[in-house]
Amino acid sequence: MPADTAIARRIVTPEALVTASRANDRTATAYTNLSKQDLAKRNFGQDLPYLLDQTPSVVVTSDAGAGVGYTDIRIRGTSNTGINMTINGVPLNDPESRGAFLINLPDLASSINSLQIQRGVGTSQNGGAAFGASLNVSTLDNRREAYAETQNTYGSYQTWKNNVSFGTGLINGHFTVDGRLSRIVSDGYMNRAASDLKSYYFAAGYQAKNTLLKFITFAGREKTYQAWNGVPEPALTGNRAQLQTYIDNGELSEADAARVLQEGRRYSYYTYGNQTDNYQQNHYQLHLSQGLGQSWNLAAALHLTRGFGYYESYRARRKFADYGLNNVVIGGQTITRTNLVDRKWLDNNFYGGTLALNYQPADGKLQATLGGAWNRYDGDHYGEIIWAQYASNSQLGQRYYFNNAVKTDYNAYARATWQVLDKLGIYGDVQVRHINYTIDGLEAGRRDVTTRASYTFFNPKAGATLSLGQGQQLYGSFAVGQREPVRSDFTDRPVGDQSARAERLEDFEGGYRLNRPELTFLGPRTAVRFEANGFYMSYRNQLVATGQLNDVGTALRTNAPRSYRRGVELSGFVSADDRISLSTTLTLSQNRILDYQNVTYDANYAPVIDVRARTTTISYSPAVVSAHTLEGQPLKGLRVALLLKTVSRQYLDNSQNENRSINPYQTLDFRLRYALHPVFMKEIELGLLVNNVLNREYVANGYTYSYVGASGNQETFNWFYPQATRNYLASVGLKF
Repeated sequence: MPADTAIARRIVTPEALVTASRANDRTATAYTNLSKQDLAKRNFGQDLPYLLDQTPSVVVTSDAGAGVGYTDIRIRGTSNTGINMTINGVPLNDPESRGAFLINLPDLASSINSLQIQRGVGTSQNGGAAFGASLNVSTLDNRREAYAETQNTYGSYQTWKNNVSFGTGLINGHFTVDGRLSRIVSDGYMNRAASDLKSYYFAAGYQAKNTLLKFITFAGREKTYQAWNGVPEPALTGNRAQLQTYIDNGELSEADAARVLQEGRRYSYYTYGNQTDNYQQNHYQLHLSQGLGQSWNLAAALHLTRGFGYYESYRARRKFADYGLNNVVIGGQTITRTNLVDRKWLDNNFYGGTLALNYQPADGKLQATLGGAWNRYDGDHYGEIIWAQYASNSQLGQRYYFNNAVKTDYNAYARATWQVLDKLGIYGDVQVRHINYTIDGLEAGRRDVTTRASYTFFNPKAGATLSLGQGQQLYGSFAVGQREPVRSDFTDRPVGDQSARAERLEDFEGGYRLNRPELTFLGPRTAVRFEANGFYMSYRNQLVATGQLNDVGTALRTNAPRSYRRGVELSGFVSADDRISLSTTLTLSQNRILDYQNVTYDANYAPVIDVRARTTTISYSPAVVSAHTLEGQPLKGLRVALLLKTVSRQYLDNSQNENRSINPYQTLDFRLRYALHPVFMKEIELGLLVNNVLNREYVANGYTYSYVGASGNQETFNWFYPQATRNYLASVGLKF
């Protein structure tokens, strides 16, 4: 046996560091695993959600319309604020908003070794609870051979992606160094929706017989022209009478309306030249995996995330009083408003540690993990005036609000699987999580946002699996997830109102799996996989989107006392001799709020609560989602694929009113990759991705609000995020 092979078999592998948070066939949960190769097939520079578009129950959307810049993902109708995301077991979700803003980590997919999507509550995770799904990312792969790679993409809307990656391989059987530099720029499909994204990744590792130590740092810097307002409905319909309603009620100026007619579905609300979002996020992680005999290993991590940045906005006719400034007197005239430019800043640190003790004996009958984490977030929010038409008593860069938020989150959990019989296994998982959250100071508009909140959650989970032989399995599980409200649930309510309540989810999952890598009656290399998963997610006090946004594009939410999501997820894959394959997913679901009372607004913008309580569909929750990929290899090294995506109607609020909804849509993409292996390098790969081949005009996201308008009638104003028509991305990849 070669010496390096012997070393490789003795050392603790990187997988030990992610074992604590990953699901497997014994945990009786619904999950999808994606390898580095799976992600690379779709990785042309679009954000990570677009690489997950073909997985079950997923809907993706892009503010700029083409998948570069601000993007979002929903799984089972739950936005990214309800999707727990970790990188190497370290929480990525912002502790306050709960969002995982992947724009801050452009081209992260190029450094991912493996990714697991758990749907439903899933296993106990570090960070916030999973209320629709969790994304568990690992970048911990150790490549044994030295390598150098580059990928370069050009496409529609002046989209460019350039990256270089390198690694030393295993040096002296112990050391590894890996790195990546990336740049992605795009003008965006929408007018004035450009993105300029830069990132790096660096890792240095040491491994020995029973020890793996790895330091990882990665960062992203983004400058993105703000496209989060979307476009008004008349930009899509061309309805001039409808457009006049927007003008009459002050939703659009005459100049805005003229641009709506001129720009159509690519209209951008903003015209100020530097209406941009500017943010940088630096991550530092130190991981240790230590073998403790034949059956035990310890995985631990320390982490720090440093984030800072601002978005800059032009504000017309703002009251001096809202900025803490004096009115201006010129002659005998008192001026109470001014045009100005402000910057709203975030400056935060998120740090802590995670720990997991894993028991994995050789016979594999009992596997157990005892783990936990302690994390602390300390973030400043403040606003500065950088220009004003009338300066009043302001100074350059004057702060007009400031507040500090501190959030401490710690949890402990224990999980075990036990193979009771040869065909029967049981699973148990309990977690205790405690959160303290405080905000002190003023928000924009001089609003006092002082907040004091504390929560303790107990989240049990249990399941069982039954093997039917020949790669077949039945499974069932029950899990409880609880989570705290997010920042905007406190700060966007009236002063002193801290009535936002914690949510509780009881999740029932059950299904059937078939995995046959070779079926001889179809051919010696025919592979078949199939899964049917049923779910029932019962909520108490679920925070559901009202359809409205606050002034920075965050969805406003309200507690629904009782609601549920139930449905079935079907997924299958068949591959014949690796020449042709078909993968397909279909989700059919009902997503309902019970006894819902709709809220509208009167002429004075006071809320009016509907006296009728009824059962309605939860906003942004389509009843049908499907994805299908047909891929063939007509020539050696040439892979051609068609990707079909279908999403049914989505309602913008909880009134179940089709006049406030996103129409169903279906898109077809085409993908081609051709790999050559010349003698002077490992590989040259040419790629082409044509999105929306059928040139459909569709929208994937939006928001709405209604009030008594100038006509004296209830008026509804819908805003949408149009997605790009037919567009392409072409790439050249080189591997040395």
